[in-house]
Amino acid sequence: MRTRAAAAVLALLAACFAVAVGPAGPAHAAAAGPSAATVHEAENATIFHGTVDTDHLGYTGTGFVNTANEAGAYVEFAVDAPAAGAATLALRYSNGTTATRPSGVGVNGTTVSTPAFAPTTDWNTWAVSRIPVTLKAGGNLIRVTATTAGGLPDLDSLTVADTLNTQWSDALVDSTMQRYTPATVGGWSYPVALYMMGQYQLAQHTADPARRAALIAYVRAWADRFVDASGHIANSFTSLDSMMPGQVMIALYRETGQTKYGLAAKQIHDRLLPGAGYPTTADGGFWHATGADRANQLWADGTFMADPFMAQYGKYIGDSDRSFDIATKQLVVYASHLQQPNGLLKHAYDASKAASWADPATGLAPETWCRAVGWYGVAATEILDLIPADHPRRAQLISIVRNLVQGMAAYQDPASGRWFQVVDKGGNADNWTETSCSAMFTQTIDTAVRRGWVARDTYQPVVDAGKRGELARISLHTDGLTYLTGISVGTNVADYAYYVGRPRATNDFHGLGAFLFFYEEVYH
Repeated sequence: MRTRAAAAVLALLAACFAVAVGPAGPAHAAAAGPSAATVHEAENATIFHGTVDTDHLGYTGTGFVNTANEAGAYVEFAVDAPAAGAATLALRYSNGTTATRPSGVGVNGTTVSTPAFAPTTDWNTWAVSRIPVTLKAGGNLIRVTATTAGGLPDLDSLTVADTLNTQWSDALVDSTMQRYTPATVGGWSYPVALYMMGQYQLAQHTADPARRAALIAYVRAWADRFVDASGHIANSFTSLDSMMPGQVMIALYRETGQTKYGLAAKQIHDRLLPGAGYPTTADGGFWHATGADRANQLWADGTFMADPFMAQYGKYIGDSDRSFDIATKQLVVYASHLQQPNGLLKHAYDASKAASWADPATGLAPETWCRAVGWYGVAATEILDLIPADHPRRAQLISIVRNLVQGMAAYQDPASGRWFQVVDKGGNADNWTETSCSAMFTQTIDTAVRRGWVARDTYQPVVDAGKRGELARISLHTDGLTYLTGISVGTNVADYAYYVGRPRATNDFHGLGAFLFFYEEVYH
């Protein structure tokens, strides 16, 4: 219970007896990502030492539960499960203090989790804590009990979903925001910016205004570490990787209309204009970086780092003709060197053929690394959505994507639905299926199906298998946080042994961001 005089009186009264507001009322369906979930409002639950209040904003139903400041106060929900099995409990709460509110969550008398309910800035800001449980068929009692003298946070509702219907993008973002503040999540880098753009996409699909505002505020707080009031970013932008966070600046310009974000994006945009000094190959492809160790090299990764940014700039800020021309030209130039007869792309190309990995005859890297292919697919499909319908390169780009999708489908692992670290060598015993590229491949094929660029009958089964395979890599633990596994860490261009020997990380930002892009595209 919050510390205020009127609340203290209510707490004293509530301490004398259990305020029974009755068993959980009729559950109602709420749209929840892939399908519906069951919502139980806290004010309809059984309340021990607490009150139903309405003096804050943002709650659902007819009120929220405010418990006494004491250990042992609880809210108990009656949940009917049509069948026994795994489920996810999502507790919507607010905690306007600066301290956590520890609790125990019990299912049918057994404690299964001890969520801490972190602060939520103020009492009008709501967050969600998720808990994996196993329910029995029929009636179940879900009790949330305070374990310290601070009592519980304000509880608004309990949403119950089976594992397949867990809101995974919401859960992943909530977990990441609990693990990191905007100050500790990481610096100006493309993996962190990839995650931020994934969170931004979630915000765009969020109907709750308060929730949407909180998601955007987190992204903005991160971005404001790097752009000053005049719109300047202290970065020389000597690599395409360093430019990808410019997408966040465009997103914030769209959200806020503040000039500084538009100027920050312009700084990156102008770096890539003809005559601005960023080096290119003879046919106009941007080098992956300006240093001698990247001279004349085109990496498939780079298409995602720079090209969607340029197309977004043209769509949302200005200089559209030039911006669209640059973005589409890069995709075409890169594909002309990297795309193979099987539709897939080699990781990189060195026009000088001088790199240690480059084939002396073709300049190509020896392998098809999965995330590099994924970067290209996501970049190409997004740019096709951004450019005008009559753009002169549209037909050529659609042809490239069709060939790419055909190649992706041909090398999908039939057992897992995912794709291998070295895409076209899945038969090798030491190869392994990787999470971030599997998200990107699934998203690319799904977009191509939805836009009518490829046949639904042929490729929808590939998408469906990819979705199952990707969701098999994310789980919710008893600490209430998500864990996304099987993610390749950052990778250079090299040989087969190097790729399959890369560490497999959990919750690496390459994977978190790719998962959000996938989830927000495929399930919306």
